[in-house]
Amino acid sequence: MLWFVGTGINGHLGLSLAAVDVLKKCDIVYVERFTSLLGQTDLAGLDAVAGKKAVPVQRWFVEDGREILDAARGKQVALVTYGDPLIATTHSELRARAAKNSIKTSVLHAASGIASIMGECGLHMYKFGRTVTMMSEPNSAISVYNTIFDNLLAGCHTLVLTEYSHDEDKGAFFLDPCAAVKMLLEVERDQRHHVISEETFVVVASRMGAEDQSVVSGRIKSLAGVGFGEGPHSVIIPGPLHFTEEDALEALTMSLDPPSDNSKAIKRISSQMVERYAPKAKEALQQMHNILRLEQGDKKGMFEVLDNAELYIADAERFLLQGKHELAVLSMGYAEGLIDALRFQKGINPWNP
Repeated sequence: MLWFVGTGINGHLGLSLAAVDVLKKCDIVYVERFTSLLGQTDLAGLDAVAGKKAVPVQRWFVEDGREILDAARGKQVALVTYGDPLIATTHSELRARAAKNSIKTSVLHAASGIASIMGECGLHMYKFGRTVTMMSEPNSAISVYNTIFDNLLAGCHTLVLTEYSHDEDKGAFFLDPCAAVKMLLEVERDQRHHVISEETFVVVASRMGAEDQSVVSGRIKSLAGVGFGEGPHSVIIPGPLHFTEEDALEALTMSLDPPSDNSKAIKRISSQMVERYAPKAKEALQQMHNILRLEQGDKKGMFEVLDNAELYIADAERFLLQGKHELAVLSMGYAEGLIDALRFQKGINPWNP
């Protein structure tokens, strides 16, 4: 039998009575410490509750899973996790493997750290989009940036979980929220989609469930001097805010700035492209018209091409207003293609008058 036991967000003190009974009767109690930190005090508490020595295990041990499953074939085995045990995909996968091997499993659910973060800051849970994890590796920030962009376009909040790792020799590592935000600002400088700036309103939640838990909200520029202390940390980038969410942020968090909607400046990449290129294409058309008028000979066919290019630009702008973003980009591409066709034929460059 394999039990998946969640402690909730309050460490061993958050164990339910049912969980305590299960741990007492189990032959082996494993404790994973890779999804979030369960410190020495909690480990000692688990030992006392279970009446036996709990065995801390690392990620690779749970991902491999063979020793856990082999033990569970003939013994009562528990895997204790922070929060709810099935939030982590590693645990869900292990449970599925157990079922495929005819090993009975049972889950003792507990308070989820993710749901607690959302609730503690007063934001509506149904308005959250895809959750994403920010690692300390630079490439991680690109994926997080794109997720925030997509969520804001959909009118959703984004919960960004920051990196946590535990090494038996080096101890726990928590990615600092200021470092995470700095990485996103660096991506913004490259991508320039107006997703993140010093004016972006964010919420930083730290150590949910601990006695010294902290929830701070404000613009990024206001959070720069805040010391967030030890983790785990999470960062929320809100989308459009209901007035009850605004009230909650001001009442329930350490509010450094009035809450604001981060989605107002967000535009689809297709919109940004058309808005950027349409004025340039119109200038190029005018330049090409001026050049052709100065030349001798019959230019009727060329002027017809320019007229078609102008119509494509108008189509692109109309499609954009109608929300037909793919057609808008396609029309813009046709217009530029016609202008470039004349440019190559005439050996002139109307894009740089």
